[in-house]
Amino acid sequence: MQVELLEIRDFLAAHHPFDQLPDEVLSTLPPKLEIRYARRETEVVETEGVGPALYIIRTGAIEIHSPERELLARLGEGDFFGHRASPQGASTGIQGVAIEDSLLYRLPATEVDALCERFASFAYFFSHQGGERLRGAVSYTGHEADTQLSLMTTPIRELLTRGPVHLPPTATIREAAERMSEEVVSSVLVVEQGHLFGIVTDRDLRLRVIAKGVDYNVPIHEVMTGAPLTIEADAVAYEALLLMARYSIHHLPVVSGTEVVGVVTATDFAERHTTSAVHVAGDIYKQNDYEGLRVASARIPQLLVNLAAASATAKSTGQVITSVGDAVLTRLLQLAEMKFGPPPVDYAWVAAGSQARYEQLARSDQDNCVILDDRYDPLRHGEYFREFAKFVCDGLNACGYVYCPGEMMAMTDEWRQPLSTWKRYFDKWIDAPQPKALMLTCVFFDMRHMYGDEDLFTELRRHVLEKTRGNRIFLAYMAVNALSHQPPLGFFRNFVLIRGGQHDRTFDLKHNGVVPIVDLARVYALSAGVEVVNTAERLSASVAGGEVTADGAQDLRETLEFINAMRIQHQARQLRAGQAADNFISPDDLSHFERNHLKNAFSVVRSMQNTLGSRFQVSKFT
Repeated sequence: MQVELLEIRDFLAAHHPFDQLPDEVLSTLPPKLEIRYARRETEVVETEGVGPALYIIRTGAIEIHSPERELLARLGEGDFFGHRASPQGASTGIQGVAIEDSLLYRLPATEVDALCERFASFAYFFSHQGGERLRGAVSYTGHEADTQLSLMTTPIRELLTRGPVHLPPTATIREAAERMSEEVVSSVLVVEQGHLFGIVTDRDLRLRVIAKGVDYNVPIHEVMTGAPLTIEADAVAYEALLLMARYSIHHLPVVSGTEVVGVVTATDFAERHTTSAVHVAGDIYKQNDYEGLRVASARIPQLLVNLAAASATAKSTGQVITSVGDAVLTRLLQLAEMKFGPPPVDYAWVAAGSQARYEQLARSDQDNCVILDDRYDPLRHGEYFREFAKFVCDGLNACGYVYCPGEMMAMTDEWRQPLSTWKRYFDKWIDAPQPKALMLTCVFFDMRHMYGDEDLFTELRRHVLEKTRGNRIFLAYMAVNALSHQPPLGFFRNFVLIRGGQHDRTFDLKHNGVVPIVDLARVYALSAGVEVVNTAERLSASVAGGEVTADGAQDLRETLEFINAMRIQHQARQLRAGQAADNFISPDDLSHFERNHLKNAFSVVRSMQNTLGSRFQVSKFT
């Protein structure tokens, strides 16, 4: 092969998806390429009668426009446009305009189609751009995964190895113990006329019967756990794992409608090589001081490593990690009430930020606040809640949930206030959306009740949603704020990197990748009056409210999943190497595949940001 053709071959081999082709196939491509030159400010047009083609940019820069002349993308070296590669899957009407003198390789459509038919990995790259292409890319990032487990696809019914073991409420404790021994099970359900009334576990027998010397002839309804949590048989396994971790339970009845079909236990998960989230949460609830909690919570990073190895989705990983974090917080609140006594007035402890959204990963600071009953008197009650909040926030910090750099924590007096004060806060932020107010709303509009009087939280949330729903001026300012967080993608689709300092030549996948999507979803949700705070759920719920198209919401969900999956794999690698987890990634550490799909993901975000900006006419507010 001539030197020039070898050089072209090497160029193709350095760019995805051509790097997926066998060497012998790759070597046949250079002679099939047509070289085109495009002068600056000229269109790239097809010669009449030659048919469509895929264009590969060797040097220079090309702008891609829609038939309506809307700018869709700016492309640089190694990027593609034309046949099978047009934005949003369009095949006609896309126009390329050179904004620099450019050298292009033109590969006829017939050759591209032939390669797609022969090589699935090559064809996959040319799936429609946007979320559809990213869906499969997520699974690729988990190439280190243990395929023995898929928490996200296994229905609970598949974990059941037998039917339910049950007795009527009038059966005695002795009969229950005998039945559990005969059936070799660790629990018996209490069922009357087909309805589940309760559950008795081996733990109940130890703590409620033997330890207290209860007569074995007492009916089991006197020692059962009444109205237990249940899960539908068609739910997937990770949902059961979440419930068991969140409430520190080891037995979860499974129902199909009103019919009880079995019980799933923590052992069922352990036997399937899952994370030990339930066991970690259970261990957390046994601790009685900071040191015990610190040791128990030190196992949380390993949960992330296990989930990454198990191919759990990014969304489910965030939910599992957050649920165990919820256990840490709940136990600290329980210990605080044991230490300081019952609260003098009702309060609601509220999580904010990523914990509220169920999106915590390996490295999280704490964002929280307290809503107090309006009977609160600073002189009479102030010291109690000041010491109470400090105890909890200090404990969270000891367990790895570091203090919020902006001090948005319940231990800060400003964020430990009566309900009426919180309402005034939000009124001021919404009516006068100054930069600091917008920053605060980005934290405190993402809130979830954690402990205490839930009515206080519900009343504040109702007030906020009524205030923001349809408030076009405030939402426009929120949109402006959302657009201030841009994905790290430059003019020619090159990555924009941090220069200097500890994270030189990296980009932050959280603040420049995830946060822009979180911001978009928050604006959609507030505009629609949606109560959910999880980002993916906000996007889905906002479709029904007409705030975002179904395609746009799906693209953003898949983009969020892809970026977070890369964060998780990055953090898991760091944790396995004994390093502290962070969100800073160097492009040099990514494969061609990952770099290309990250660019595509960031392009999706930028496109949706442009749409939001146009909708709220943000230029009038900047």
